[in-house]
Amino acid sequence: MVLNIVMVEPEIPQNAGNVARTCAATGAKLHLVGPMGFKIDDKKLKRAGLDYWHLLDITYYDSLDEFFAKNSGEFFFFSTKSVHKHTDIHYPDNCYLFFGKETAGLPEDLLFKNKDRCVRIPMISEARSLNLSNSIAIGVYEVLRQWDFPALSEAGRLRGYDWDAADANGAK
Repeated sequence: MVLNIVMVEPEIPQNAGNVARTCAATGAKLHLVGPMGFKIDDKKLKRAGLDYWHLLDITYYDSLDEFFAKNSGEFFFFSTKSVHKHTDIHYPDNCYLFFGKETAGLPEDLLFKNKDRCVRIPMISEARSLNLSNSIAIGVYEVLRQWDFPALSEAGRLRGYDWDAADANGAK
């Protein structure tokens, strides 16, 4: 199954780096749509993504027009201006989750033309918005939860202890 994350005109390199790391760790494809508020070789972008860049499938576009000319599928637009909860949507294989820039979100004309595809992460009415990279992580993991986390490891292990040995010895 394929999940696509689309960042439209991201402005803060650390957010894009955090999103790159989330995409790398989950196998999601990242699409960066310009213009962006930073250069791709920005040190802050690379540092936030840590050493995960080799795991990342990333594509760059100059504009939304270029993105739409090159991609098709089911598109979902995350916005604080939406009326549908992100958890009420069924996300199909090869869907695209769109997120707008930090200061303004997605273009309102795009939202208006896609009312039934616009979704909101619930929050208190006094809050303006969540952090962009946190919002993307919430969206990614809701889709993966619905898909039962395909190809993702669901178990970890301790470095200095052994869970199985503790269970066999009756340790708690």
